[in-house]
Amino acid sequence: MTRHARNCTAGAVYTYHEKKKDAAASGYGTNTQRVGKDSVKDFDCCCLMLQPCRNPVITKHGYLFDKEAILEYFLAKKKEYARKLKEYEKQKQQGKEQTAKEELKKLQNYLSSGQDITSSLNGSNTKDKGSVSNMTNGRDKVLPSFWIPSKTPEAKEAFLQKPDSTIYCPVSGNPLKMKDLIPVKFTEVKDPDDKRSLIVKQARYMCPITHDILGNSIPCAVIKTSGDIVTMECVDKLIKKDWINPLDNSKLKPSDIIPLQRGGTGYASVNDSLEGKHERPVLQA
Repeated sequence: MTRHARNCTAGAVYTYHEKKKDAAASGYGTNTQRVGKDSVKDFDCCCLMLQPCRNPVITKHGYLFDKEAILEYFLAKKKEYARKLKEYEKQKQQGKEQTAKEELKKLQNYLSSGQDITSSLNGSNTKDKGSVSNMTNGRDKVLPSFWIPSKTPEAKEAFLQKPDSTIYCPVSGNPLKMKDLIPVKFTEVKDPDDKRSLIVKQARYMCPITHDILGNSIPCAVIKTSGDIVTMECVDKLIKKDWINPLDNSKLKPSDIIPLQRGGTGYASVNDSLEGKHERPVLQA
């Protein structure tokens, strides 16, 4: 009887533990590791630049942008729309001209149809159907790359659709307008003993009501009327009692509280399972 242990070398069965140990040692299998905090942007960073915001604004869905970056995004999208609209109008105009030419050609064929019928009955003329090759009648110079599918005579033109003038949020994909951007105010941590620059500090901002340090691990919200960023704990325990802003005693509504979307680059997102997997060849028994 063989010895019962995890490393049962005398047994005839290749155990799960042995397979996992050999896979880790040989470089085969799947590596799974938790993604570090360097892969997740800070809560006060722009969703486009991934750098701390100098003039932060937030959308109604809670995504933070630097005002300069989002304005450049708006201008780029408007230029792209103008270019696509120009191409669409050009194609539309060419389609009208092509339709007019086809109508004129049909009329000419109709007027000459009587002579064609007479000549075919007399047998004096035989109409050439033409060649199907795309290299005849001088087309070899027009179509040098005749093996490309888009250059063949049977290829159809790609028709452009009318472009959409709506600008969408680069993160959420929802329609975005300039008037929907809300200015945001961060409350800096006042520490007279810390002489370092603001960008190198770990604790840069705090809640203006409770003075709690803000970070990726703390859910935050933006007060729409004033633009201040507070913790969700402050919202639940203080603001939701009377719906009054403790900073200026103004009345608030539930729609005035915008949860701040934290973290999330294209590689990892916050509040999800932050795991990175590297697939490798599988070691089989």
